[in-house]
Amino acid sequence: MKPQAKLQEELAGAPELLRQYLGYLQTIKGKSVLTVLEYYTDLRTFFRYLKRHNHLVAPDVPFEQIDISDVDLDLIRSVTLTTVYEYMNYLGVERGNSAATRSRKVSSLRTFFKYLTNKVNKLEVNPIEELETPKLKKSLPKYLSLEQSLELLSKVDGPYAERDYCILTLFLNCGMRLSELVGINLSDVRNGSETLRIVGKGNKERIIYLNEACREAIARYLAVRPHDGLRAEDRNALFISRQNRRISPKTVQHLVKKYLGEIDLAAEGYSVHKLRHTAATLMYQHGNVDIRVLKDILGHENLGTTEIYTHLSNQQISDAMQANPLAKVKNRKKNAAKEQT
Repeated sequence: MKPQAKLQEELAGAPELLRQYLGYLQTIKGKSVLTVLEYYTDLRTFFRYLKRHNHLVAPDVPFEQIDISDVDLDLIRSVTLTTVYEYMNYLGVERGNSAATRSRKVSSLRTFFKYLTNKVNKLEVNPIEELETPKLKKSLPKYLSLEQSLELLSKVDGPYAERDYCILTLFLNCGMRLSELVGINLSDVRNGSETLRIVGKGNKERIIYLNEACREAIARYLAVRPHDGLRAEDRNALFISRQNRRISPKTVQHLVKKYLGEIDLAAEGYSVHKLRHTAATLMYQHGNVDIRVLKDILGHENLGTTEIYTHLSNQQISDAMQANPLAKVKNRKKNAAKEQT
């Protein structure tokens, strides 16, 4: 089922206030259908918890079957900061949500209550304005080294070799997201393959300037790209699956995992998104790309998101210092003097 159809199906059981909010996110804020679905799922979980917390549903009703269609403004007005902190505890203890998942759900609640208070004036006071986000463990992203990236490309083979090689090349050179890659159309390849139009998060467009490796990979793939037997809605898709349809995210994930497996990295937490990290890291560390330029290439909204790659470099400097064979050598003469006293 396509995302828009799934969203419409889900909203059939949503209260009017929530449908209005999600419509606002999609039409006014320009959020993608998948993002709106995430907001809906997060808020549905909260509303189900709220009904159970307020004893508005029988105890024997399974949580996933709690109906939220009757949630109204009066129930929402009952929410306090304590209620939400108890909800966060429930998510962690009862549902096993990670800090990252709870952080996302905090964000969903925060934007929803901000909308009710500041945009449509349904609430006079935002009850969760002081809500804190769960502290996240800061970890550096995994990425492939230059040697591993070259080895990955060398493993491409088979009946779809030109397509697969082109996909890996774009990931490793352009740092695009999975959703951005599968959404590329033939019409997005412009100026004789010199540039590529990308539609990122929130339907925001950006132009990527293709290097020689990308231009050659695209040209070689276009020479063998299927043209016959395509459905009308897939004729403009750049990447075509073996079913003669626009390639799906799942297919791309599968082929990336397959090639990562051939260089013994599939079981080590590497994935499609790690290729995005790889592109950014290689550009920053080997190409001396300015962090602000890298931000635009990756389509980050905030510079702070891109700065993870400067931290990555700093970590490598720290590791290099610790690897020095003299790193743990102490003043032996001074230590000997201390022992004598």
